[in-house]
Amino acid sequence: MEKSVKDTFDTDRRSGNDRRKQTGINLRSMMGNGKRRLIRRLEDRNKIFLVDHYSPKLFAAIIAIIFLSVIDALLTLFLMNHGAHEVNPVMAYYITVGPYTFFTLKFALTIIGAITLLIFRNIIPQSFKVRTYSLLYLVVGAFIMTVAWELYLVFNVIV
Repeated sequence: MEKSVKDTFDTDRRSGNDRRKQTGINLRSMMGNGKRRLIRRLEDRNKIFLVDHYSPKLFAAIIAIIFLSVIDALLTLFLMNHGAHEVNPVMAYYITVGPYTFFTLKFALTIIGAITLLIFRNIIPQSFKVRTYSLLYLVVGAFIMTVAWELYLVFNVIV
């Protein structure tokens, strides 16, 4: 007697809870033990859905953002010591508080922003129609242009 597919699977053992509706961040899976690399289901693509593995390109973008942010902060402090003015009013205030406060705040805000974009990289902002991971590359480009401008100022205006 041949078993049907329905007879093969014991449906009585199922809890009835949909495990895909689990919310929150599983720290164990983010430390390298997870298996989700991408969102496969179409209905999950427009929801906040976290994955466990990230591509080396995204890792390089995060490292580049952090590195360029540190260079930007150091060049800003250098330029401020040579008569330049900070255009950003929030960061200008923290420069007056102290250089360590400015540097720490800039570093912390950059890391929080980059990690937020990394975690939510699969979200598609409805108004922009741009994937969030594309914003990481845009931030890298903006930091490259900022650092290039500051280097121009250092070598051509101050010297």
